[in-house]
Amino acid sequence: MIKPEAVAAGHSGKIIDMIIAAGFKIKAMKLTKLSKERAGEFYEVHKERPFYGELVAYMSGGPIVAMALEKDNAVADFRKFIGATDPAEAAEGTIRKRFAKSKGENAVHGSDSDENAAIEIAFHFADSEIVG
Repeated sequence: MIKPEAVAAGHSGKIIDMIIAAGFKIKAMKLTKLSKERAGEFYEVHKERPFYGELVAYMSGGPIVAMALEKDNAVADFRKFIGATDPAEAAEGTIRKRFAKSKGENAVHGSDSDENAAIEIAFHFADSEIVG
């Protein structure tokens, strides 16, 4: 998912180009805006954490680009490819090193497990929206 500040800054195309160049196949993609309720559902796992309210407000504050990606070892490879949550700690050449503003506004979200990837893809896309 490309987060609101990266979309607002006009970085979506550059990020998508990087994703494709890294060997990921886009199976589904849409520009959408999460309501506070939907953002709250997406990040429900963090509901008890002190940053939850701020996270929900941030993620519902502007459009996002949701994507379903495919590649061998996609989850682990994407996590490495996007870089550390804090862009100051992210490796050169990663999406977050290049486009993130801060640890909180870190340009992209990547699923942390195959199980969560399946849940998150189903959250954003109907089966009919996912290409072959």
